[in-house]
Amino acid sequence: MREIVRKHPRFFLLATLAALALRLLFIFRFPSITTDSFIYGDIAKNWLQHGIYGLSDSGAIVPTDLRLPGYPAFLATVFAIFGMEHYRAVLLIQMFVDIGTCFLIADIARRVVSPRAARAAFLLAALCPFLANYVATALTETLEVFFTALALDLAISGLETLDPSRVRAWIGCGLAVGAAILLRPDGGLLLGSLLAYFLVLWAGSWLGKTRAGVPAPHLVRAAMLVALISLAPLVPWTLRNLRTMHRFQPLAPRYANEENEFVPMGFNRWTKTWIADYTSVEEIYWQVPGNPMDAEKLPSRAFDSDAQRDQTVQLLADYNQELHVGPELDARFEVLAAERIQHAPWRYYVWLPLVRITDMWLRPRTELLPSDTRWWEFNDDPEWSVLAVGLGVISLLYVGAAVAGLVSGRFAAHLGLLLTFVILRSAFLGTLENPEPRYTLECYPVVILLAAAWLGPPGEHESPRLS
Repeated sequence: MREIVRKHPRFFLLATLAALALRLLFIFRFPSITTDSFIYGDIAKNWLQHGIYGLSDSGAIVPTDLRLPGYPAFLATVFAIFGMEHYRAVLLIQMFVDIGTCFLIADIARRVVSPRAARAAFLLAALCPFLANYVATALTETLEVFFTALALDLAISGLETLDPSRVRAWIGCGLAVGAAILLRPDGGLLLGSLLAYFLVLWAGSWLGKTRAGVPAPHLVRAAMLVALISLAPLVPWTLRNLRTMHRFQPLAPRYANEENEFVPMGFNRWTKTWIADYTSVEEIYWQVPGNPMDAEKLPSRAFDSDAQRDQTVQLLADYNQELHVGPELDARFEVLAAERIQHAPWRYYVWLPLVRITDMWLRPRTELLPSDTRWWEFNDDPEWSVLAVGLGVISLLYVGAAVAGLVSGRFAAHLGLLLTFVILRSAFLGTLENPEPRYTLECYPVVILLAAAWLGPPGEHESPRLS
């Protein structure tokens, strides 16, 4: 990658300046410190000032395992250097991390496609508004995308020769995967993708159906090294939770619940029988607990009959009286969910997950911007409606260019690793009750790579790398 930068210094200088300008625009015009940001920040403060990994509660500090320690550790480091709760410094540091992501995506394109595609990938990453938007948010996304790109780049580097001398690439890959897992539990999907791809290569090597230079023993050693290094940081975290929280928790609770906190699984299951887009997440799912649910906001697919509509409206009315889903009300939601699943299992297990995946991939990513969630109704101020439509078009262009790049077939080996990650992550996202568009950002290094293969194919004197 250094050689390409040296050959085209003006291009990379101008593209980097454009990337910085775009990210500074979001940082100063649309900074976003969310409720989750303050949770991470509270843990970081208590960890830094009192040595307790916990949340403030009525003047006391209560140990917690609701969030993995990766992002709180990052915040604690920034707070220690720049001052407590200095979130502007956090966003500015994330900006430089994201510039690093742009270079990593370009390096993947160099390895998998060509030097020319690497330049196209860098420009697409530098000007991507979705990556830039989350730079201006004190959440895990920017760091998660960086370590995802780093792990994929190092994995492809290690697979280029698969000889013992490349052990540093596998150590680095394991460390990057471990960092991704410490930031978010779903970072484990990255490890799953790597191991699944290793398994395919291993099986192919025994069957003699893979290219030369992929010896099975080296594959096994690489897989073991990556797995051990990436999972090692979870050992002290798990031991801490056993000692402090008195429960086995190697990651974080699926629903971010305290040990004795009731989780309304019946309500969650009922939600999954109809929820398909982010709008319903904001209007219904996130209202529980503490805020009333408006039955008028439910889509028509939430009812299979008039009688079921009446039953659902009554359930929401009962919830609105207490603004809490207790065990009794949750059992009623569970009965309704079971009835709907039995009536239309294909809808629950196949159609709705596919719709949720599609929504997360294609929806305008305005959840952190002033644009109205129901952007297609055009009831918002004109400037925010234009912003939403514009971002929607840009999202379609990125995904469309990626599809075109995939169809073009301008790739060398190990594209399968990247596609395995995208497919596995997308399938996992389809199982969630809260289809948030941000969850597909980790796949954008692959999206940009594919788009770059279409926009920046090998030139007349270039050819894709075949090793």
